[in-house]
Amino acid sequence: MLHHISFAVTDIKASAAFYDAALGALGYRRVFEDDTVIGYGIENGKDKFCLKLRAPATPPGPGFHLAFSAPNRVAVDLFHASALAVGGRDNGQPGLRPHYGANYYAAFLIDPDGHHIEAVINDPV
Repeated sequence: MLHHISFAVTDIKASAAFYDAALGALGYRRVFEDDTVIGYGIENGKDKFCLKLRAPATPPGPGFHLAFSAPNRVAVDLFHASALAVGGRDNGQPGLRPHYGANYYAAFLIDPDGHHIEAVINDPV
């Protein structure tokens, strides 16, 4: 349904370090960039997620978060650990979330601008 989504950020370098770590753990990479924009995805020139330098950057309010698909549980764990190592904030340790489904394995983070993100796999082990 969605083609892509963009987040406004106030420090493109800090946000790039965070998202390089978090999304790199899930198999995504920078597919384009300039001084004020970085696009992430799989194919060159075809971003699915974009950072745009804007001041001020105000994240959406309570209840909004963006969930990224993970290829496996190890990637979810790495997403969380890698982003924390570059200044991300924990918003939920990696683990099963049985209230979402028997095989719902996820981790939750808050980026440098306060955006809430998640990595999830919902497959049996």
